[in-house]
Amino acid sequence: MNSKKLQDMSREELLKQQKSIKFVTGLFIGVLSVLLAITLYQTVTQGFTSLLTVPFALLPILLVNINTLRQIKQELANRKA
Repeated sequence: MNSKKLQDMSREELLKQQKSIKFVTGLFIGVLSVLLAITLYQTVTQGFTSLLTVPFALLPILLVNINTLRQIKQELANRKA
């Protein structure tokens, strides 16, 4: 990701970054959901597998993206006021 602070970015840059993070986060949610469903099915049919931990291990990445989106949204709201 870009190392610039949100306060130093222009409105257009913030909107562009918000759009790309929204897309990536949505895609990531979809992939994690499918992965979780597959591993749960595999756990039910074959017993516990270590693959079940992968979706939970990747969850912090999703949380970081959601937090970044909130910060961008807040920065855009602060600039409107």
